[in-house]
Amino acid sequence: MTHHARQQTHAVITAAGGPEVLVLESTGIPEPGPRQLLIRVAAAGVNRHDCNQRARGPVSTHTNTPGLEVAGVVEAVGNQVRRFAPGDRVCALVDGGGYAQYALADEALVLPIPAGLDFVGAASLPEAAFTTWYNIFVLAALQPGEAVLIHGGTSGVGVFAIQLLSALGHDVYATCGSDDKCEVAVALGAKAAINYRKEKFDSQMTRRLGRDIDVVLDMSGGAHTAASLDALAWRGRIVHLSGGRNADFSAPLAVIMRKEARITGSLMRPLPLAEKTRVAQALSERVWPLISVSIHPRVAEVFALAQVREAHVCMERGEHVGKVMLSLEPWAD
Repeated sequence: MTHHARQQTHAVITAAGGPEVLVLESTGIPEPGPRQLLIRVAAAGVNRHDCNQRARGPVSTHTNTPGLEVAGVVEAVGNQVRRFAPGDRVCALVDGGGYAQYALADEALVLPIPAGLDFVGAASLPEAAFTTWYNIFVLAALQPGEAVLIHGGTSGVGVFAIQLLSALGHDVYATCGSDDKCEVAVALGAKAAINYRKEKFDSQMTRRLGRDIDVVLDMSGGAHTAASLDALAWRGRIVHLSGGRNADFSAPLAVIMRKEARITGSLMRPLPLAEKTRVAQALSERVWPLISVSIHPRVAEVFALAQVREAHVCMERGEHVGKVMLSLEPWAD
C-alpha cells in the first residue's frame, strides 16, 4: 500500500561502488504500519554506515535507500501510535530509507525536536545520540568519575559524545587527525586532544595527564589498539564502532589479562528494537533536556538531496568537523 498513491523522490544504491552508484528515483509513498510514523523528511544525516552500505551494493534484506536518521513533520501515523500525531515536528532513528522525501520510523525511536533546533540540527542528533548512549552507558557501563578517550573526536559521534560526557561530569580526552580538529575537540569540552599523526595516546600520555583511561570509544577500526591498551586503567573497556575494512583484531594478550581489559564493539542497525527502545527512553529522560543547553549540534556541510553523491564524497574525504547533512527543504511535491 502507498500513501494516497502519490510519488516521492529517494536516493537508491544501484550497484556496489563509489558515490556515482547513487541515483535519484521516484517511488510510491509507503503507508505506516500499526506502530509506525510516516515522516515528511526535511533533513537527513549522512553517516559512514551509508558509505559502507553503498560500497557493498544492493541487497534484498533491507531498503537500498540509505539514511539512518531524519527530522521532519509527521504526515501520518499507524492505528496503535499514541505519542505523536500528524503535524508534530520530530526526529528519528530509522532502519534505512532516510535519503527520501518520506520515511517510516518506529514510534519507539522517535523523539520530539528539541526547542531552538531547526530540522538540519535535529536530524544530526539521532544516530550519534543512540550510538553514544548505547556504547558508553550500556556496553561499557560507564560509572561516575570514570574517564573516556574518544578516537575520532570531531566525527559526528565524537562531537556529540564529548559534549554529552563532559556535561555529565566525566573527563573526556580525544585523538584527532589535525591540530585544528584537536582545538575543536577541546572547545567542545575535551580535557585534552592529541593529533594522532604526531603522537600516541598511551601510558606516557596518561602519566602526563595524571590519570588512566577507563573507557575507549574507537572509531578507527582498531588502528590505535596497542596505545589504547597501554593507556587503559585496570578493568578498563575498549568499545569499537568501526570494523575498518574487515580489519582483523590483534592485541597483546598479556596486557589484556593483566589489566582485566574488556574489548567489545557493536552495530547499531541490527540491534533488537527492544534494546533501541530502552536507549530512546534514556535519551528522552537524560539527554534531550541537555540539547541546546550543554549539547549543540555541529553541522559541517549541508547538501540537497540531488547532491547526494557530493555528500558521500565529502563524508569519505574525512576533512569535515561534525555532521554531513542532506536538506530536503523546501519540500518538493
